[in-house]
Amino acid sequence: MTAFLGLLPFAQMDRLELGFWSFLVLLGMVFLRAPIGLAMLLCGFGGWYYAMNGNPVPLLAKLKSETYTTFSNYSLTIIPLFLLMGQFATLSGLSQALFKAAESFLGHRRGGVAMAAIGACAGFGAICGSSLATAATMSKVALPELRRYGYSGGFSTATLAAGGTLGILIPPSVILVIYAIITEQNIAKLFLAAFIPGILAALGYMLTISLYVRLYPDAAGTRAPVPMGDRWRALGATWPVLAIFGVVVGGIYLGWFTPTEGAAVGAAGTGLIAVVSRSLTWQTFKECLLGTGRTTAMIFFIVLGASFYNGFLALSGVPQFMADWVLAQDYSPWFVLSIILLFYLVFGCLMDSLSMILLTVPIFFPVISAMDFGMSPEHVAIWFGILVLIVVEVGLITPPVGMNLFIINAMDRETPITQTYKAVLFFVGSDILRVVVLVAFPAITLFLIPA
Repeated sequence: MTAFLGLLPFAQMDRLELGFWSFLVLLGMVFLRAPIGLAMLLCGFGGWYYAMNGNPVPLLAKLKSETYTTFSNYSLTIIPLFLLMGQFATLSGLSQALFKAAESFLGHRRGGVAMAAIGACAGFGAICGSSLATAATMSKVALPELRRYGYSGGFSTATLAAGGTLGILIPPSVILVIYAIITEQNIAKLFLAAFIPGILAALGYMLTISLYVRLYPDAAGTRAPVPMGDRWRALGATWPVLAIFGVVVGGIYLGWFTPTEGAAVGAAGTGLIAVVSRSLTWQTFKECLLGTGRTTAMIFFIVLGASFYNGFLALSGVPQFMADWVLAQDYSPWFVLSIILLFYLVFGCLMDSLSMILLTVPIFFPVISAMDFGMSPEHVAIWFGILVLIVVEVGLITPPVGMNLFIINAMDRETPITQTYKAVLFFVGSDILRVVVLVAFPAITLFLIPA
């Protein structure tokens, strides 16, 4: 076996070289459309094998210990609970209630129905936690209304694609849970830190819509104002969303229960609403469980693959080497942060947000943690997490391969995707401007975090 390994190109490399080459191999597998979880798992297996000179015993021991250690993490139980909460929320018709309420207050304004779609996406994101699910669910509700009132196809699909990104930013967020586990940060504080940037995102999108309809007046129609009494009745129908969000996020922050317990309360609450609305039958209940199970299995497999691969990277010393090298160059911390965020912006177009977080945070986080931004290590970790989440989500709507764009256009075959590309660039510009502001003024992100 040793003689055979000597013939292989990787066998003569030291562990640091193996670590760098493994990253290139991983990217190659991703570009060849290999599942990201499988790609990371295979690269981790191969890296460990070569690093141990072909001795399979440490690799088998790692397989046993890493699998148990990864999935025995109590914090991971929050993921299926938040996913189940999103399944119940989709089923119970809360998305339609949110859109009707927002439309009754904003619909008569220029671009108001599109603004209502953004507001509804923000509200639904507060009980869903998934960008793709928010985009898909809200498009079913809002797209017919946008078409009914004369909104152009490209503008409509771009609005819903951008609004979908709010699902992952406004807490609760599955991606923030994963980031908290990787970096050993407080989940409740990350949820609080995401709140103001999430509101800024929604307001920024609404201002973008206002600008767009003034530049292209034919892209949006108008509708008659809704009587004030009907507006308040429509707003009253959204009380379950406010109640669930307040209980879950407020309860976690006030210490009434842990994040996992809060997720369980949220899932039970949305399930009860679905029962009361008579939209939850035995058949739909089974579908919710199966949908949650499938998504959870996909996420957990990616987590397992990332755990093996990141374990190999730690063994190779790549993260520590990168941190030491960057510090030795004496670059400005703000320059390094800008380069990292640019990297996330580009690769966020090619990979989903969960994979990007799991793959890159173990490499970039030690670099950022070693730099002086004039804040405590905890505040730097929280601030960096929110910035990364925002920039990765921008990739979901960045042409030509933003995932949200393809999901929305799959639901509106009549609109050429090139029209969506043209309109969504306005929303991308809003996102980039927001990132610049949050980088320049970290206090906006950290305002709600206790000192």
